[in-house]
Amino acid sequence: MTTERREPATTADERTMLEGWLDYHRQTLAWKCEGLSDAQLRTPAAEPSALSLLGLVRHMAEVERSWYRRVLADEPDDVAGPLYYSDEDPDGDFHVTDADTWQEAYAVWQGEIEAARRHAAGFGLDEVSRGRHRRTGERYNLRWIHTHMIEEYARHNGHADLIRERLDGATGD
Repeated sequence: MTTERREPATTADERTMLEGWLDYHRQTLAWKCEGLSDAQLRTPAAEPSALSLLGLVRHMAEVERSWYRRVLADEPDDVAGPLYYSDEDPDGDFHVTDADTWQEAYAVWQGEIEAARRHAAGFGLDEVSRGRHRRTGERYNLRWIHTHMIEEYARHNGHADLIRERLDGATGD
């Protein structure tokens, strides 16, 4: 697999620009994981942190699911409940084991990205979510959610860049 990253056109309209940058950052995380073994992808950044590339992918699957399925579309927990975390292990997405694989995590993440795209397509940028955020109880428009997701990926891609460099010396933007 070779991940192609494409920046959005410099003259795109707002929605195309937001979705283009979101896809660019999704592609960046996939690129940072490319060519590594499951063992490397599970390797924590630095003790005592449990942060790993596989954990970041699982976390972003959870984040995609939370914002687009639960908040934006108001899907119920029996359809869009947590994937990897629980009340007992709120950071379960980052707690990977030897049984966790790239193939599974990548498939789940891509499935959540497709669900996010499907739900977002049904909303205008100014349209307010059907659901509410679990902690704040607030509703958000799609513009805010897209912008937040770009920020979320950008922050974690910085983590991914450092983890990848530690694993095999590979660097890049």
